[in-house]
Amino acid sequence: MSERSKQMAPPFQFPIRIQNIIWILIGSFIFAFGIYHFNVQNELAEGGFTGITLILKGLFGFSPSITNLVLNIPLFLVSYKLLGRTTFVYTLIGTFSFSIWYGLIAKYSPLEILLKDDMVLAALFAGVFIGVGLGIIFNNGGTTGGVDIIARLTKRYFGWSIGRTFMIFDFFVIIASLTYLDYKQAMYTLLAVYVGARVIDWMQEGTYAGKAAMIISDHRTEIADGIHATMNRGTTRLVAKGGYSGRDLEVLYVVVARNEITRLKTLVKSVDQHAFITLHDVYEVTGEGFTFDENRVPIKET
Repeated sequence: MSERSKQMAPPFQFPIRIQNIIWILIGSFIFAFGIYHFNVQNELAEGGFTGITLILKGLFGFSPSITNLVLNIPLFLVSYKLLGRTTFVYTLIGTFSFSIWYGLIAKYSPLEILLKDDMVLAALFAGVFIGVGLGIIFNNGGTTGGVDIIARLTKRYFGWSIGRTFMIFDFFVIIASLTYLDYKQAMYTLLAVYVGARVIDWMQEGTYAGKAAMIISDHRTEIADGIHATMNRGTTRLVAKGGYSGRDLEVLYVVVARNEITRLKTLVKSVDQHAFITLHDVYEVTGEGFTFDENRVPIKET
């Protein structure tokens, strides 16, 4: 296969599942609810294509549910091969369901969540609802179109990171929002966008976050035995070589829950005061000891 053929090949395909579609519909509802009740009712802007629809609403009164579809249709026509069939279908569902939900909420919802006396609260709730809604959609293989598609295209053809594309696009959209909002509302919008991004990250990182430790010590056997016996955690020995000393080494690698870090460091230092320890964030841990017990039975969350 030529290099260009590899670049144009669609991603690995997963089967389309009803369960994923249901969750995408739920996520789209939460997203639309947050946009209407916290952004629109409290005169906040938003990044991405949603932000463009709010600009058009603020300037010309266009319905975001309609302009969202109009803006996305050209992208759908050019992105099928890039996204692949499954993601393309999920993206269509996410985009159309958001527009439908938004139209229904804007027309029939009796709620008025007016927080103009406390715009920080409005921005926080906007970010949480938008982040949860989009997080559910992303976790089930979908998108809401718009900048997500553009980001994938720029990554494919220009080598830009997806985060860079989002940042640049959101920056210009929020600046453009000053055509119908004042600078304070734009600043509150930045807070909402930041909170939304953090919520999305939290949802995608997973429930079972932890810490990974790499331990270098001449007393690695005693340390490993202590971890096995007192913490009920497994360890892995990695073969390494000292860059300065040239000595052959074994590095202990262990993953623990966040609340076990102090216990681990105390154990290591009790065996070897001079042990070298590095700690790293682990955003999702699955497997024995975290999501399964020693009998490979799923551990229920408490």
